[in-house]
Amino acid sequence: MELGRYLVEAHLREGRPVSVLAAAHNVHRSWIYKLLARYQAEGEAGLLPRSRRPRTSPTKISDLYEDEIVAIRKQLADAGFDAGAQTIHFHLAQRHASVPSVSSIWRVLRSRGFVTPQPHKRPRSSYVRFEAELPNQCWQSDITHVSLVDGSEVEIINFLDDHSRLCVASVAREIFTSVEVVSVFYDAAARHGFPESVLSDNGAVYTASYRGGTGAMEAELAALGVVFKHSKPYHPQTCGKVERFHQTLKKFLEAQNKARDLAELQGQLDRFVTYYNEVRPHRSLGRRTPRAAYEARTKARPSKQGIDVEGYRVRHDKVDNTGKVTLRYKSRLHHIGIGRAYKGQRIILLVAGRDIRILTEDGELLRQLKLDPNRSYQPLE
Repeated sequence: MELGRYLVEAHLREGRPVSVLAAAHNVHRSWIYKLLARYQAEGEAGLLPRSRRPRTSPTKISDLYEDEIVAIRKQLADAGFDAGAQTIHFHLAQRHASVPSVSSIWRVLRSRGFVTPQPHKRPRSSYVRFEAELPNQCWQSDITHVSLVDGSEVEIINFLDDHSRLCVASVAREIFTSVEVVSVFYDAAARHGFPESVLSDNGAVYTASYRGGTGAMEAELAALGVVFKHSKPYHPQTCGKVERFHQTLKKFLEAQNKARDLAELQGQLDRFVTYYNEVRPHRSLGRRTPRAAYEARTKARPSKQGIDVEGYRVRHDKVDNTGKVTLRYKSRLHHIGIGRAYKGQRIILLVAGRDIRILTEDGELLRQLKLDPNRSYQPLE
């Protein structure tokens, strides 16, 4: 306001006309007259800067909405769920016919101290983004780690549908073997159907190719006609959707009391998956839930010729001293030759009707055969 003080002093003390002062300093005459009136009424205080805030804001949302926005924010955040402006807008829309815009909700959160503006990040347009066209066209899978209340570390495996972001499986174990990964996959497929493809990283429970062998998951998917794809080493962005899901899941778990055991942890996972699939609106899905997006389209199926999945079994056994293992098929015992070199070794049999694969506990394929029900002994070829 130094210019205003200067103009008032120049007019009152030097007698310079208002029009001359306005033209010389590129201001409007009315502003100078306003300053003179303030000075005459209030003295020096009349020349101090004044707020430009309007006396009324017709478009300002009501205090009732502000309080409800804050309450929803706290409720979601305390439960460990996403509590952004768009999620709050979704929940408000379930309660009221007319609700504030997402930007208005964001301004409320900022004014109440819940949001701190951040510098602009890399624009989304700069990323190469892939999304499967149909549900079950691709499932992403990965394993993450969390700790129990006693500090022991356990593993969680997640399977996520690439198209809808539906979490088809989230299971906790002390440590996952390749056979347990297969078991989780079959449980998920029993509920949702077999996918056309599966995408994972290069972990040992998924692939044995770097050891020159065939892992349990690789063998099972090949038998089912399901395409198995792997991300590039040290490039987690390929499995970005399930990696991002890990973050959302862990944020929820951090808001809960640490689980005392696997059973309690599994209960927390089940609760989260239900909310994530059925209730939580997903930004990348146009604020639909993953369940709604999953059910909206026809499901993809394995693109290759599969096998009959009835009669699937997973059996742990040990090779006997003669290099054989015994399997019952349709009430008849059959002896399967593996080789004396493997006597005493712990093995796993993956049985799909007459199609049998025999693996080590590390997931290395020892033998694959189609059982001949007319022969008691299945010799090595």
